[in-house]
Amino acid sequence: MVNQKYLEKAEVLIEALPYIQRFNRKVIVVKYGGSAMLDQGLKEDVIKDVVLLKLCGFKPIIVHGGGKEISKWVGKVGGEPKFVGGFRVTDEDTIEVAEMVLNKVNKELVSLVERLGVRAVGISGKDGNLLQVNQKLVDGQSIGYVGDIKAVDTKILWDLLDKDFLPIVCPIGVDETFHSYNINADDAASAIAEAMKAEKLAFLSDIEGVYTDKDDPETLTPELTVSECEEMIAEGIVDGGMIPKLQGCIKAINNGVSRVHILDGRVPHCLLLEIYTNKGIGTAILADTEEKFGKRS
Repeated sequence: MVNQKYLEKAEVLIEALPYIQRFNRKVIVVKYGGSAMLDQGLKEDVIKDVVLLKLCGFKPIIVHGGGKEISKWVGKVGGEPKFVGGFRVTDEDTIEVAEMVLNKVNKELVSLVERLGVRAVGISGKDGNLLQVNQKLVDGQSIGYVGDIKAVDTKILWDLLDKDFLPIVCPIGVDETFHSYNINADDAASAIAEAMKAEKLAFLSDIEGVYTDKDDPETLTPELTVSECEEMIAEGIVDGGMIPKLQGCIKAINNGVSRVHILDGRVPHCLLLEIYTNKGIGTAILADTEEKFGKRS
């Protein structure tokens, strides 16, 4: 008699089959940040998930942050992190530290992918003029070398994907004088997903998803349309940092991304559970014209 646990493993694989078929050769952009970047076990789980997505047919692109690491290193060199409206004030010294730290994080992620037998290339938004920016203003106030993305040149990403590399992007862009600017990683991931017309954009952060009652964790919502998200923002059902995150999701959907997923990166293998199982674990945002499936697909 075959052991039941082996039959259950086979059922999981069969459950994944229609999703593997559906997403074969499709682009997925994974924004990687939060606690999953600080815990080594979670970090390895995320990278394993992305590698498996690639080996199952997806064309993944990782866009990573590194804000906590940047703050740590700013402190080490005698500086003090300053924020305005949630954005880091970035002077000449801070952008130098930020670029150094983000490139360090970038190459660590490349090494993790390479150890699993997949070829990866780490780049910044400066490479190939990938991320072109204007200076960001917060309430009309300059916060230094922080960029608003004005254009994305996707050629370097398509070249890497066509050569079977997994691109890993750190969010540093350039202005018209080729000066470096720090970019919010969520914004960078969204802009890249839009420019690539990605099938999926997945945000890994420290939240489980979107709640219809922000004070009740039992109201985690599997799927939301753009209109439902807009209503939740207008009615004050969501607040704080969830508002810009949902606004970014709406913009991505309206600009050609098929689905956006908000996932808790603290959950091991959250990407696989969301994309390759019937249950899913986060919240998927989709266009009003898309059919809900009762799962986060």
